[in-house]
Order: sequence, then C-alpha cells, then structure tokens
Amino acid sequence: VQLQASGGGLVQAGGSLRLSCAASGRTFSSYGMGWFRQAPGKEREFVAAISWSGGRISYADSVKGRFTISRDNAKNTVYLQMNSLKLEDTAVYYCAHSKGSGSYDYWGQGTQVTVSS
Repeated sequence: VQLQASGGGLVQAGGSLRLSCAASGRTFSSYGMGWFRQAPGKEREFVAAISWSGGRISYADSVKGRFTISRDNAKNTVYLQMNSLKLEDTAVYYCAHSKGSGSYDYWGQGTQVTVSS
C-alpha cells in the first residue's frame, strides 16, 4: 500500500486547511484509515480515524468539533478538514492504513502543517 499525503502548509491561527491522502496498491474501500500527527519534540499522536464505510469515526479530544475526517472510496482518498486551527496543531500530519483492532501497518510520508499567530 502506498499513501501520499498532501495539503499541508502555513496558515494563521483560526484558519483552515484540508489534508488529502491518496492510496494505491490495495482495495482502499475495504480498510479503515487514520490521521496522526507529530509535533517537534513530541511523540506521534492519534488525530482521527474512519472505518472502511465511513460509518464509524473517532477523534482525539483535542480536535473534536474542529476537524472532520472523511473518505471518498471512488477516489481512494481520505481527507482531514481542519478548521479553527490553533498554534498547538502545528505538526507533521501522517495518514495511515488500518489493519484492524486499532493497529496501522502502512504510513504516508507526512505533510507539514504550521499554524502561526
């Protein structure tokens, strides 16, 4: 499975960005997907996840109400809409392919999100 994340950039606090993750190499629609992030000097942390059908979604408490994960199985793409961005959202964001039971086996290369004041 190959995952290509894109859409990161520099945005002012309060602004929005939409990340995309294009998948190839496996039947995308059969698997859950997730987004994680890693800030400088910190461990990678869970951001959001979506089931293969989109019927089950979960978020980290820190992004609930601000971020929305979605997927388009026809385009083999998962998205992360990020609104009301905060300085603490600055991180490298990674998409990941789920192998079930909350575990992830393939990771994208990451896309940098920088929120400025």
